[in-house]
Amino acid sequence: MNNRVSGFQANGYGSLQLPKIDILRPLRSWLDNLNIERQTTAHRLAKLIPAQCPFERDILIFGHKVGHIPPLCKLNPLYDELVGLRFRALCYLADECGEDISAYI
Repeated sequence: MNNRVSGFQANGYGSLQLPKIDILRPLRSWLDNLNIERQTTAHRLAKLIPAQCPFERDILIFGHKVGHIPPLCKLNPLYDELVGLRFRALCYLADECGEDISAYI
């Protein structure tokens, strides 16, 4: 029996599942394959991409928690790729250029 019907896949329970589409895949791939080859580019990336996940806050009114703002990294679908790019930039500065990167950490 054919489990595929015009681009949809049967899940074995009589219903069809839509194929998963990752519209950010080309951008993720581009970021993952981006090579750091210039010292100025590595410095710029290390400065622009934050070292920590920014801005997690509890909203307090009169000492009572009324809300919570999640870390912004959870809202960014490219966060892991950007952190990897920052890491590669820091590795380039330390390994290839012999620079002290403690100011970026």
